[in-house]
Amino acid sequence: MDLIRRGFLAVSLTTLVSSAIGCGGSSYTGGGSTTPSEAKGAEVQTTGASQAPGDFGRDSDGFPTTDEAAPAAPPPASVSTQGTAAPRGVWEAEKKAEVIQPEPQNRPGLGTEWGETRSSSITTVAFQRAEPTSPFSMASMFYNDEEGARAMANAAGFRRTSGGVTPVAGGALLIGLRDENGAFLNGFVASDKTYTVGEAGRRYTIVIRNRTPNRIECVVSVDGLDVIDGRAASFSKRGYLVQPHGELEIDGFRQSVDAVAAFRFGSVRGSYAAKKSGGDSRNVGVIGFAFFHERGTNPFPWTNDEVNKRHDANPFPGQFATPP
Repeated sequence: MDLIRRGFLAVSLTTLVSSAIGCGGSSYTGGGSTTPSEAKGAEVQTTGASQAPGDFGRDSDGFPTTDEAAPAAPPPASVSTQGTAAPRGVWEAEKKAEVIQPEPQNRPGLGTEWGETRSSSITTVAFQRAEPTSPFSMASMFYNDEEGARAMANAAGFRRTSGGVTPVAGGALLIGLRDENGAFLNGFVASDKTYTVGEAGRRYTIVIRNRTPNRIECVVSVDGLDVIDGRAASFSKRGYLVQPHGELEIDGFRQSVDAVAAFRFGSVRGSYAAKKSGGDSRNVGVIGFAFFHERGTNPFPWTNDEVNKRHDANPFPGQFATPP
């Protein structure tokens, strides 16, 4: 009887130990319908990002929550990276794209730079215009390098001109650009426009000759800027006085009554006009002239209208002669 009782107690103890082990294992999954592998996956998504590979966490019963055989999967491509460090490859691609991005291209051709200071004294005299804001004649002289002047003149009937001056108002006035050696610059003429050829780095001056017996005021602009005050040119501003049968030479943007900044050919980006206007170079490449009569003198006869009438004169207006 004692042997049977001892055997029954041994079987009961074995059953109790087995039941205890079964209860400990059920706490690992966190739910009766979840497999161990699914439970580990949920744990990695919430805490695995802060753990290095092989750094295993354990639950309250001492069981590991991850292992080397099941590392955390990388986030899908659609996951937003806002607020997190970008992958190394992305930074490299952006840096490479930044390096190879081309610089803004400079416009071709010549502009007029703010050159070195040169001595040039002026005085003020009284001059009252016959028409305050209406010049009796205007002229434009385009300048560029050789290639640019050819492109501007195009191949439509242009002709090369030797160094010299260009007639204005039927030849009553002459204008031209003179280099630093005293020679007039060559150029092209096409479609009633004058193109003067310059060279980067070279200094130039503007020459005006008055072939009339009257004093004439001339307002001059370079790249759209008045040569006296360096601001946007207009007819309302005062200019230089050209004496009767005299010559005027303007050698720079006026800095004071005693000095100018020399006119010097350079790049469009480096031009005085582009720098002064924050990069605006729309008017670079042209020199403007506006001529005014003096009140009280005989009106200048060769106005633009009179010159145009001469050009439009018909040599054969009728068939037969009639009495006057």
